[in-house]
Amino acid sequence: MKYKEKIKVVAFADDLILAIRADSTTALENYSNGELNKITAWARDNKSKFNEEKSKVMLISRRKRKESRALNVYLNHKKLEQIPH
Repeated sequence: MKYKEKIKVVAFADDLILAIRADSTTALENYSNGELNKITAWARDNKSKFNEEKSKVMLISRRKRKESRALNVYLNHKKLEQIPH
C-alpha cells in the first residue's frame, strides 16, 4: 500500500503500528482515519479484519505543554481507546 510521507508503518507478525506526524491534532485525526480506512479496505479485500477492541491510540508530542485533547480516531466505525503517554 502507498502511504503519505508523514506516515511510518511498522508490521511484525500480527501487530501493526502507524506512526503519524502532523502539525495539529485535527490533521493527525484526518491522517489517522484516512489511513485506517485504507487498511480496513485492504483487510476486507483479503478476507481479514483488525480488532478494534485490541487497537489503541497514543498521542506523543515534543511540545513542553502536554496535549490533553481526546483524539477521534476510528477503526471499523468504532472509536479507538486513547491511552496516556
